[in-house]
Amino acid sequence: MKRYKDLILDQGTTFSEHILYQDRAKNSIDITGFTPRAKMRRSYYSSNAITFTTTIKSNISGNVEISLSHNETANLKAGRYVYDIELFNFGYYRIVIRVK
Repeated sequence: MKRYKDLILDQGTTFSEHILYQDRAKNSIDITGFTPRAKMRRSYYSSNAITFTTTIKSNISGNVEISLSHNETANLKAGRYVYDIELFNFGYYRIVIRVK
């Protein structure tokens, strides 16, 4: 299941966004046992990535927070980026959100 969401980050400020994992019927997805990972790049082909801090706020309701500190956003250049948020469980990655 892939979903798309645009994020707006202001340079030099702390950024955080809550991601709620839901099925097509808008029911929460239990993410117990999964570890989130999120990265942002200038393009899909860029080898340099910025890693978001990821925190599970609630396994049962599928609530994950992604964040960057004000120091991390201060170093970003203006422009469009792409990012992926993945859930990892025992060697299996499931891409849940991708923005282009």
